[in-house]
Amino acid sequence: MLLLENIKLALAAIRGNKMRSFLTMLGIIIGVGAVIAIVSIGNGAKSLTDDLFASYGKNKAYIYLMGDPDGGVVTQEDFFTEADLDMLKERFPDALAYGALSQFQSSNVQIGKVKGRLQMFGAGGGYQRFRAMEMIRGRMISEEDVRHARDLIVIPQEAAQRFFGAGDALGKLIPVTINQEIREFAVLGVYRREKSIFDSLAAGDSFETYVPYTALSTQSVEMDLHIAEGYAVGTTLNSMTDYLSRLKRKPEGYYIGTSVEAEQTMIDGVLGSLSTAIGAIAAISLLVGGVGIMNIMLVSVTERTREIGIRKSLGAKTGDILLQFLVEAMILSAIGGLIGTGIGIGAASVGLSFAGASVQVDPRVVLTAVGFSAGVGMFFGLYPARKAAKLDPIEALRYE
Repeated sequence: MLLLENIKLALAAIRGNKMRSFLTMLGIIIGVGAVIAIVSIGNGAKSLTDDLFASYGKNKAYIYLMGDPDGGVVTQEDFFTEADLDMLKERFPDALAYGALSQFQSSNVQIGKVKGRLQMFGAGGGYQRFRAMEMIRGRMISEEDVRHARDLIVIPQEAAQRFFGAGDALGKLIPVTINQEIREFAVLGVYRREKSIFDSLAAGDSFETYVPYTALSTQSVEMDLHIAEGYAVGTTLNSMTDYLSRLKRKPEGYYIGTSVEAEQTMIDGVLGSLSTAIGAIAAISLLVGGVGIMNIMLVSVTERTREIGIRKSLGAKTGDILLQFLVEAMILSAIGGLIGTGIGIGAASVGLSFAGASVQVDPRVVLTAVGFSAGVGMFFGLYPARKAAKLDPIEALRYE
């Protein structure tokens, strides 16, 4: 009952000095809002990167040529070949779900009056099983296409519409330049996949396409792999890397293995550390807000000295006066925390909307921020409350 009465008194005091109360809460509002916004944007960015990595498959891995740690010369014999890939498939028949020599070429394209640019990625048979994509016309690259190094290309729906309009793109020829040689690739299939923020950053006339990796080259400094389900990606990849090093008689570290799983863990760690560090810096404003609360509560004690004397003369105990001012300080902070939470979520929503992502609000962060702001109010309100509680009632009644 006493607590409820103190809450009513606190709310009445806040209503009686609206502008002063708002300015007092401003530091708390800014601090909580900044913390909520930063953490929410960090969670949203993490969600974006998680979606991107998921589209490639969590078991995607690479083995690439690092070179001699002592600075030795890298030769053509050090490059990966189809023979190396076949040996790897033979050595790890169950653990290796997909393997290809990593190839990439880009080429400007003009069909009629329409111009564009194709980013051509080398693919092996069954690549679509490990990439978040939907074949809407035709088919994807097969092992037979790779074996015969056929000049075939799989293009996105946007490229088909740009170059061929409403017509059927299958079988149409696209002239591309590879190693300064003009070759015509026939459209084998048309695919569709969900766009990400990273796609929107690319030029509007640039398209991600796929060709048999052997059509680009039969050598590479990198292997594109997928580890089968049920196998530990890191351990299996290390075994494959060691095997290739022995196969090609190279020292440890000459070839390096990495995976999407490892890259995602690293990026998540960086994003988490950044959010924590920036959030901690923003939280400093909560302490500034706490000092503001202490300052205004000291003013309030001075202004209400006579009121305190009357209450004590009517029987109010020291603890009652202490609780009254502590409750008022905590309510000021809690209201500021709630307003800051709303502003922080709104700011994060607006910021992430430009990236095409939804805001990711962690309820634990909200509760922690609001609870911490109330704790700040209690901590910085303790000294003014103790000062009010220790006032001598006779002296207080005489105060003008």
